[in-house]
Amino acid sequence: MITYNQQNGAVSLHSPTSMPNACGFLWNENMMIQMNCRGYAVAQFMQPEPAKYAHGPALEAKTFMQPEHAYFSHHPGRFFYIKDNQTGEIFSVPYAPVKQAHSKFEFIVDKHKISWKVEHLNLTCHLSLSLTAEDTAELWQLSVTNHADSIRDLSIYSYFPVGYMSWMNQSARFDDTLTSILCESVTPYQKVEQYPVQKDFKDTTVFISDRNPTSYETRQVIFEGEGGLNNPDAIKNEHLASKPAHYQTPAAIMQFTQSLSPEESSQFNFIFAPVKDAKEAKQLKQKYLSSEQKLNKAKQKYQQYIATSDNKLEISSPNNALDNFINHWLPRQVFYHGDVNRLSTDPQTRNYLQDAMGMMYISPDKTKSAFIKALSQQHKNGEMPDGVLLNADSEFKYINQIPHTDHCVWLVICIEAYLNETGDYDFLNQDIPFSDNQYSVSVLEHINLALDYLWSQRDSRGLNYINQGDWCDPMNMVGYKGIGVSSWLSLASAYSMKLWADVSVAVGESAQADKWRQQANTLNQDVNQHCWDGEWFARGITDAGNCFGVSANTEGRIYLNPQSFSMLSGAITEQQWPLMQAQIKQQLQTPFGMMMLAPSYTHMHEEVGRLTQKFPGTGENGSVYNHAGAFYIFALFERGETDTAFELLNTMINPSSDSDTLARGQLPVFIPNYYRGAYFQYPEDAGKSSQLFNTGTVAWIYRIVIEQLIGLKGIKDGLKIQPQLPSAWDKLEVTRLFRQSTIKLNVKREEHISEQQVLVDGIPLHINQQGEFILAIKPKQNYCIEVALPLAPSVN
Repeated sequence: MITYNQQNGAVSLHSPTSMPNACGFLWNENMMIQMNCRGYAVAQFMQPEPAKYAHGPALEAKTFMQPEHAYFSHHPGRFFYIKDNQTGEIFSVPYAPVKQAHSKFEFIVDKHKISWKVEHLNLTCHLSLSLTAEDTAELWQLSVTNHADSIRDLSIYSYFPVGYMSWMNQSARFDDTLTSILCESVTPYQKVEQYPVQKDFKDTTVFISDRNPTSYETRQVIFEGEGGLNNPDAIKNEHLASKPAHYQTPAAIMQFTQSLSPEESSQFNFIFAPVKDAKEAKQLKQKYLSSEQKLNKAKQKYQQYIATSDNKLEISSPNNALDNFINHWLPRQVFYHGDVNRLSTDPQTRNYLQDAMGMMYISPDKTKSAFIKALSQQHKNGEMPDGVLLNADSEFKYINQIPHTDHCVWLVICIEAYLNETGDYDFLNQDIPFSDNQYSVSVLEHINLALDYLWSQRDSRGLNYINQGDWCDPMNMVGYKGIGVSSWLSLASAYSMKLWADVSVAVGESAQADKWRQQANTLNQDVNQHCWDGEWFARGITDAGNCFGVSANTEGRIYLNPQSFSMLSGAITEQQWPLMQAQIKQQLQTPFGMMMLAPSYTHMHEEVGRLTQKFPGTGENGSVYNHAGAFYIFALFERGETDTAFELLNTMINPSSDSDTLARGQLPVFIPNYYRGAYFQYPEDAGKSSQLFNTGTVAWIYRIVIEQLIGLKGIKDGLKIQPQLPSAWDKLEVTRLFRQSTIKLNVKREEHISEQQVLVDGIPLHINQQGEFILAIKPKQNYCIEVALPLAPSVN
């Protein structure tokens, strides 16, 4: 069903029906497209806010990408019909809309392109999609090869539905000078001040061919007729009507008649793109379709852009599928997040900072720039805004208009990680202004102010206020009256303070370090006093004074995040740990990973908020929410619970069987934001992937793999070497780029040793006073590290 190309990471699916929503995605700095195996697509571009250039057949509300996106017969897609003119037989590529079973089918997701190989009626069709490195344009190529022993008379039809573009003005026409179909519209506006912005919008969607079509059609409803999209009326005729669309739903449909001798092939190239006008369409055609050389050069340039994340880390372990994902797909997804900020102009602060944290392994300069931009929008009292505005015209939208309380935490956690990875402690001395005061202070002082702000936002019990949400942004009614508190945020604040205490020591601020540790200990004590429920920590206390996420609740009895951060902050004691661990495993662990809470809410709980209105097992309401799962995995590794941590890491990434793969319905080319949860309530739906690749999970998983699993963690003085191999692994080979040097790591389990041993270039590396193996790293060097580990304990 699924095959892997270990050399380049490509993943292939060999059936369009077993996993109908299986997909891949491509992006550049201006656009994104998510393409599924059957030919349906979700695409958007920036102008400067996210916009679409192919729409559904009816008026759509403008909104962000949604999980578990439903596809329907008239959903936007990219399709070709193939007709044998002699027999009248038709099929479509990739699969929809005809949905004719092919003799052979392969959907191939590569890092820089998405392609299909379809065999049917003695024809082989190769279809591929790539993007350009800098323009908003899809590059499509179709080749058709005749394997019959006679000449074939074929008609090949493009069918790129553009959909309902505008209630105000929409049309389509063929431009024979450009061999293009131009689908034109006007974005409606109400306020006069909107017009100067919208007049330069790319309101035209163009489909450009590198050859003249035999005929064309631009009216979707005429093309479809009574036969429906699986057998359109128009292709029953010898030629299409070649008519424009006058205020009708447009589509880009071209017919190409083609005679093919035995084993002869024919190739077609197309561009599908939003443009301002025909002049811009002409420029695109000249740039990409005027010669085969230009087209190939553009594809190579895009491949080079995507390869930015390649070769930073390569592992070879006993788990080949895991290797494939870590070597090829995980850094790619991390790069997507850190490079284009999820194609938003006002990313949530927590997302922006964590995405930037992941980018430090690929392009640390971009990480630093992101931190500077975020810090420049901090308020002088230390508070961080709910979103980061990326340009002067940006404004807060959607969830960023709702006050949340957790953003200062991520500032600390992510910058501390950056300091470790890069050793760039000079960054702490850089002066940056505030958003509400041009007076500049150092990065160190910005962080101190952020921690002071967290400390100030506590109630009489010493717990942090939650307002209308913390990391869990739909938890919007716990503290909207200004009374409710978050145990998770209190623990996360304590964890941040402990991290920053170590940084303070490193820069000679011992008094500040003592302050942060004292405050962290106080927070841990207060959470234990007010939120320990006997076997786990409550999620918080509502405005009405009620603890929730406790054993007395029938729904939402236990939440994962407070347990994870109690481990990181040090709030959990050795006596509490076995009790809590048992309850986490019993109530939250599933074959697909850790549920965020359980049992899922089945109706509105007004003391908690709109989280409880989400369908049980979706989103934050008890799904296997991978971001929360990553925190727990990170905490387990930190605690030395290696086998449990690795089991959950592998589960998140790696389906355990074909049935597991089918339940998820997703190719292992990205980590989704969630898999369906409510495992004990709705087991038949559990495991289903959201198919949404926007998630803060990936930065944490990449960090976990690098710093904990393979154990090559940056610190101020160099590289800390401490691999944490699962018991089932007896060896591991790694190549890692670190501070401009190449690290080659070879880990083996050996008999007759009781503790880790390290050789660097054949010379023993001695343990320091803290019991750690620290290697000082010089730039532009090669280091060969050999680590010997004791044999794993035998399991009876």
